Amino acid sequence: MTLSFDGVAGPDVAPLLADGTIDLVERLTAASNQTWLAVLRSGDVQARCVYKPIAGERPLWDFPTGTLAGREVAAHRVAWSLGWQVIPPTVLRDGPLGQGMCQMWVETDPEVDVIELAGRRDDPDLRRIALLDAVINNSDRKAGHLLATPDGAILGCDHGVSFSVRYKLRTVLWQWRGTPIPAADREALNRLAARLRDPASDLNAELAPLVTADEVYAARRRAEILAEHGAYPYPSPEWPAVPYPPV
Repeated sequence: MTLSFDGVAGPDVAPLLADGTIDLVERLTAASNQTWLAVLRSGDVQARCVYKPIAGERPLWDFPTGTLAGREVAAHRVAWSLGWQVIPPTVLRDGPLGQGMCQMWVETDPEVDVIELAGRRDDPDLRRIALLDAVINNSDRKAGHLLATPDGAILGCDHGVSFSVRYKLRTVLWQWRGTPIPAADREALNRLAARLRDPASDLNAELAPLVTADEVYAARRRAEILAEHGAYPYPSPEWPAVPYPPV
């Protein structure tokens, strides 16, 4: 499936996201960090986006200040390296309020109940989001961070508190814990681990300015262990299993 963002799809997405002019529309005040709905424009092409300036990030006790935007971009690069289009295209770039994360806006289906969505067991996109979260060690997978599009795709957003070296997986997607990972997804995990083992890989070059070398190594080991054991992880008894609030 080729994803479309306000009618922009395929090869038109990357240049618009990276180089288009960002015009702020309104601040999304429900977000914990400064987050803006904006419009990207390049000639006659335009589409909505989410812009999160680094300067607007709230300090956290367990993640270095000013690193959340880079972690969001790193999550996108890992997802797409796996071959899974489950995170909207995301870049780190300059904007009206300084450097920050810029991500294509996803139009969601208003008829979809995100609580019901988070409990599904048979959707391949949702399964892959759960597995991606295990690789990147996402500590905040709320139901409200799941985006169901009108054409049936499911994507995830808000990956700023990911890639910690310490195990911090916290998610509403525990329905597959201990069950077998599909063979195709295990193969994708092995391919990802191989790219992360190669110091000259494009993926390592992309991740280097976004997360630390130790965090990349930890993500690689999680991918290797998941592929080797072939099962979805269990919650840690030492860390809250579900984020609060869960939506």
